[in-house]
Amino acid sequence: MTFWRTKTLTEMSKAEWESLCDGCGRCCLHKLRDEDTDEVSFTNVACRLLDLKTSRCSDYANRRTKIPDCVQLTPRKLKTVDWLPPSCAYRRLGEGKDLPPWHPLITGRAESVAEAGAGVAGRVLSERDAGPLEHHIVEWPGKLPRVRR
Repeated sequence: MTFWRTKTLTEMSKAEWESLCDGCGRCCLHKLRDEDTDEVSFTNVACRLLDLKTSRCSDYANRRTKIPDCVQLTPRKLKTVDWLPPSCAYRRLGEGKDLPPWHPLITGRAESVAEAGAGVAGRVLSERDAGPLEHHIVEWPGKLPRVRR
């Protein structure tokens, strides 16, 4: 089923919309915005709800209660969010691109995200252990993963 190729983001059901998330965890990393240039920098510091071993939210259903500034992405909100990584399915489809070849909807396997090097597991630390975010700026979350062979 390739609903993402035949439907717009606004036409998708809630289940279809949710299935676009590949579970990489990159959007759950803290970002810093330069006040002068408005440029966004990624850090390798994860939200405290992110499971660092699976790259998944440990309490997705209640995340907005526990983390009030957690963004609930919608097709409407997607138009104003400028910090999604370039590998993000929501961003890619919003830009008229297809899903990356390692996306679980393409491969049928959730493990393909980690195998492609797209997930954050093993590369990040919790906000509880980080200290100043400025000390943790990294570039890799803002780049497409190199496809591993």
